[in-house]
Amino acid sequence: MSDNKPCRAELFEWINVVSFAVDDVKLYLDTHPHDCDALEYFEEFKKQRVQALKEYAKYYSPLTLDTACTPAERWAWIDSPWPWQEGGCQ
Repeated sequence: MSDNKPCRAELFEWINVVSFAVDDVKLYLDTHPHDCDALEYFEEFKKQRVQALKEYAKYYSPLTLDTACTPAERWAWIDSPWPWQEGGCQ
């Protein structure tokens, strides 16, 4: 069985895209909390963001502490290249 490892840079870019969408709609929801379409949009992109963060953690290293798999791995991210370092998100 092959391991279809995603491209690190493309996955990181997708995380940025869905994170922006989530942050943007959160700002809108601050002033329009009863907009059902916006709430649906928020839930969908939040789900995609969580999935992308989990996938990134699985193949590379966690970008957030809540995507670390076990308590022992919670500090393993310190040994991986940071996204802005060479080898980070290329």
